[in-house]
Amino acid sequence: METDVVRHYSYGVETSRLARTPHGGLEFLRTQELLRRVLPPRAKVLDVGGGTGVHAEWLARDGHTVHLIDVVAAHATAAVNLPGVTAVVGDARELPVVDNSMDVVLMLGPLYHLIDAADRAKALAEGVRVLRPGGVLAAAGISRYLSILETGTDGTLDADLTPSIEAVIATGRYDGHVGFVSTHWHTADELRAEVQSCGLDDVEVYGVEGPAWPALDVAGASEFAARADAALRCARLVERDPLLINASAHLLALGMKTTG
Repeated sequence: METDVVRHYSYGVETSRLARTPHGGLEFLRTQELLRRVLPPRAKVLDVGGGTGVHAEWLARDGHTVHLIDVVAAHATAAVNLPGVTAVVGDARELPVVDNSMDVVLMLGPLYHLIDAADRAKALAEGVRVLRPGGVLAAAGISRYLSILETGTDGTLDADLTPSIEAVIATGRYDGHVGFVSTHWHTADELRAEVQSCGLDDVEVYGVEGPAWPALDVAGASEFAARADAALRCARLVERDPLLINASAHLLALGMKTTG
């Protein structure tokens, strides 16, 4: 896993990921919105797989203490230069953090890079271990329906792509057909079950971007400012709707640790 991930991210793709496309901009705004609903004031936040600190930066500006861990050394090096952020190299499955020490644990990237369910379970268990009782864990997944919605909207869905798209919908195994490394993509029910199984309570899963994100990409960056408000309203309206939640490109599970 590390070899493929490090190779992919060595080209600097993480720094600009959330600004490169309209749906990336929508993902960023909605992730901020969803996290701000549950973050306590001046929290100790562990950002696991936090990349170059795209989220750590605004969290620190909001007054939180942020410690970032990432498997890619260049990411940690970039993040440690952000005001109010500390960063080290590390693996989500073996966190160099003491028990019961964090108010919030973010796993906004690791789960989809951990293709085997056992590895995802290890990472989630580690997140719970370092979380204090009463703390919140946020875990993101990529929707299994991302590529069918993207390619069906932008006109690139053809007979050659169809088998790969059918496979990722059926199994969650993504083979790289729209330009990403091999990963595991979730359904909302699967993500909820995985997060619940690690011992968290009150687990809820939210659709991040909502169903309007593919249209934003087709409209283009020049239309983002005019269309973003409607897309955000759309996402909020159906963020927990079981019939539409998987139409988001990303899913976010939130759960609480209620015991020591």
